[in-house]
Amino acid sequence: MNARGSILLVDDELKILTLLTQALREDGHEVVSSHSAREARGLLGQRLFDVLIIDNLMPEMTGLDLIRGLSESVAEGERPQMVMMTAHATVESAIEAMKLGAFDYLQKPFEIDELLVVVLRALEHQRLRTQQRYLLAERDEEYNHYGIVGRSRRMQDVIRTSELVAQSRSTVLITGETGTGKELVARAIHSHSAERERPLIKVNCAAIPETLLESELFGHVRGAFTGATFNKKGRFALADGGTLFLDEIGTMSQALQAKLLRVLQEREFEPLGSERSQRVDVRVIAATNRDLRQMVSEGRFQEDLYYRLNVIPISLPSLRERREDIPVLVEHFVRKHAQRAGKRIERIDDRVMMMLQSYEWPGNVRELENTIERAVVLTVGSIIVEAALLMPGPATPSGSVLPSLNLRQNLEWIERETVRRALDASGGVKKDAAEMMSISQRALSYYLAKHRID
Repeated sequence: MNARGSILLVDDELKILTLLTQALREDGHEVVSSHSAREARGLLGQRLFDVLIIDNLMPEMTGLDLIRGLSESVAEGERPQMVMMTAHATVESAIEAMKLGAFDYLQKPFEIDELLVVVLRALEHQRLRTQQRYLLAERDEEYNHYGIVGRSRRMQDVIRTSELVAQSRSTVLITGETGTGKELVARAIHSHSAERERPLIKVNCAAIPETLLESELFGHVRGAFTGATFNKKGRFALADGGTLFLDEIGTMSQALQAKLLRVLQEREFEPLGSERSQRVDVRVIAATNRDLRQMVSEGRFQEDLYYRLNVIPISLPSLRERREDIPVLVEHFVRKHAQRAGKRIERIDDRVMMMLQSYEWPGNVRELENTIERAVVLTVGSIIVEAALLMPGPATPSGSVLPSLNLRQNLEWIERETVRRALDASGGVKKDAAEMMSISQRALSYYLAKHRID
């Protein structure tokens, strides 16, 4: 039977040690036994164990002393689940053991089955803790560069600004077209701030009716309006000590703008129907795809509120303004969605990459990710080809926009597009297409094979 978990068993009574070791091994566990807490401390310094089962009353050092030492010197994630055995169980010793991090305790004499059940529960708890550490490490890796994928100068500026902002409590205004990643930047700033353990509360101002938005932001008391049958906390109260992300701030009514301005100035608000003010300590990050400056000049957005929000401005470029980032974004999304779909994608066809780089992407990064996810799902085999792409519109760029600043890629794109357009204009007649391009039919055949044009 495969070992279910690694266990360090410690007891100074040889008969008990032998009996329990045999029972645990028969249940499929890997067991290392020791007759003293001092020796066990040395073993714990040499390797990791899933569970530590230790008797309390032993010569030289008690089990409680070892547990106390582990809790003080070893990080929680590196400690085993600790189970204490004692023939002198008291409420006080149990409470102290639990305070020091013990998972459970067993009072001697106990049944073998009771021990096996406790060990299985401890192992399950340990596995959940290990999984949590893995997910947190994965999240840290994801946010190592704030989760923002891009090597262009514009995106590197965004990353540097975000790094500085994360260390402060200043209000941030993120602007950019739909799909450029405004929420991602807000989430990343919060995740790297000193308040990362506090809540990040998100509100899409455009998605909530104006009549309900005030209640959503500030809460209400019972009887404040028809249907208010209980007290409700607003998003500001829920975000106290953390971050409140107000998306689509430009859609907020002027009346609510005035109340938001007061919260930013005074750090207090009144729930609907209440005359008592509540104080909050909240960092506000706002985002919009609208031109707030123009809205201010048109009288549709309060000037004071604009300056209160625009303490730290972060402007996100559209995807067509940073085409050089498309290949690295494509690679990132292919890896992400292939893993989710349980597929192995080795590469993307060159023509597909050229199509992706030359498209205008009105939906920006969000549209690109959706396109790649769809392509991954529809791909049969290990190579993403044009048939799986299902581009939502014409792939060729408007005007004289080139796919990138890479000369080789641009030349290949020009070759491919020239051949395709000549074939379209000639109705697919190769002879006529070759004449239009002032090349021989043999040369045309070469370009057709080179660029895999059917």
